[in-house]
Amino acid sequence: MTTSTPPPHLDFRAFVDALRSDNDLADINAEVDPNLEVAAVTRRAYELQSKAPPGAHDGLFRILGASGGLSSDPQFPYRRLVRHVGLSPNASLGDFIDKMLSAKGKPGIPPVHVETGPCKENKLFGNDIDLTKLPAPLLNKADGGNYIQTMGINIVQHPTKAWVNWSIARAMVLDKTRMVGLIMKPQHIARIYAQWIESGKDMPFAIALGAPPIAVMASSMPLPEGVTESEYVGALCGEPLELVKCETNDLYVPARSEIVIEGTVSITERAKEGPFGEMHGYSFLDEELMEPIYNVAAITYRSGNAILPISVPGRATGPDETHTLIGTLASAEIRQLLQENGLPVLNVFTPYETQVIWAAVQVDRKKLWVLETNAEEFCRKIGQLVFRRKCGMQIHRLLIVGDDIDPFNFKDVIWSYASRCRPGMDEYHFEDVAAYPLVPYMSHGPGTKLTGGKVVANCLLPHEYKQEQMWVTCDFENGYPEEIKEKVLRRWSDFGL
Repeated sequence: MTTSTPPPHLDFRAFVDALRSDNDLADINAEVDPNLEVAAVTRRAYELQSKAPPGAHDGLFRILGASGGLSSDPQFPYRRLVRHVGLSPNASLGDFIDKMLSAKGKPGIPPVHVETGPCKENKLFGNDIDLTKLPAPLLNKADGGNYIQTMGINIVQHPTKAWVNWSIARAMVLDKTRMVGLIMKPQHIARIYAQWIESGKDMPFAIALGAPPIAVMASSMPLPEGVTESEYVGALCGEPLELVKCETNDLYVPARSEIVIEGTVSITERAKEGPFGEMHGYSFLDEELMEPIYNVAAITYRSGNAILPISVPGRATGPDETHTLIGTLASAEIRQLLQENGLPVLNVFTPYETQVIWAAVQVDRKKLWVLETNAEEFCRKIGQLVFRRKCGMQIHRLLIVGDDIDPFNFKDVIWSYASRCRPGMDEYHFEDVAAYPLVPYMSHGPGTKLTGGKVVANCLLPHEYKQEQMWVTCDFENGYPEEIKEKVLRRWSDFGL
């Protein structure tokens, strides 16, 4: 283990200290009940863009909510997000996307295995394990149980290949030594789990809670099958990530994790999981999922009140980690995919206001002219590329916008969609592609639930495919000469405005 103080993106506790130094953290030392109260505080913090709220409980571990929510500083709303990846706290969302794509094309840097680490300072085995006594929070009054895993890294390995997959998938406490967790197709954890079923053996697992923030980001990124996230993190950082071996299986976890839960996932035993308040803002009361049981063999954790990070998903009136992490990282992958295929795409973003079901694709219109294409040909090509890749799994509507539209500004995007996309004629539907089952109109709407429901909306007028725009935008910025704007701004306070 290195002994120097690690930077915030490589150590969760240092990350928490960085939020405190940003005045973006509220230390709550009063008793807060894990039964709904912790989650209610966190949920309201998202919605008000308040400080991240941590609190202490029982001296075993603290809980940190909203670690990936929007910052309480309105000038720099993405401060928490960019701190995850080692950027300046004043960096933009575009800087963040560029950083996450910076390792593309670089060789992965394998992790280094160390003998021990902070996550090994305390160890629980056998009868000492009692998940029901830990402050695993109840997040929503309709939830089916207490969820200890909403912001940790699920670590599993393919039974016959070297591929180790890191992902984030929820898990709820079932009893003293068992959890039940969502393993959903087409996610990579589900593909690996299917291979363990075929092998006839239970699947070893580890869940690293309070892992290095940049590792959490990589685990949220829709990387291609076979890519090992720990090596991608190494490429992002320019140095290997430190991992330490689990106590009861051969998996390795980030050594600077706060809490590690390890054991095996049964290939035969299942239990009811949920309901759960999901990223689209609903907790469906009729949810009757039977999911695999996680048998817990060991828990290890840091001394000095280990920190349990939680996410409380819901409506994006207050964006949470399921929007800021999952949506933004999908944007990065989609941009990379389209650019690699020679399309004149400048930026892609999943507006949080759409529950990250939509993605706005910003096109360089002058480069578009060179293609000598049309709306149908162009939109169908984009749809075929995105909707048939993992990065497009959660996206159900792609909006193709011009370079006069800022994809990071929802007012821009919705104006373009409302005024330039003709219903029916400018919409290109895809019913033979995999759907995202958690989208409410798929899981609880009409029609098939696993395929379709996806559309590309052309938000470019026909002449934009061939020539300069034929309008002047009627707003303050574009509708007036510079000298008039300057005069108005000089006199603004004189007008009493």
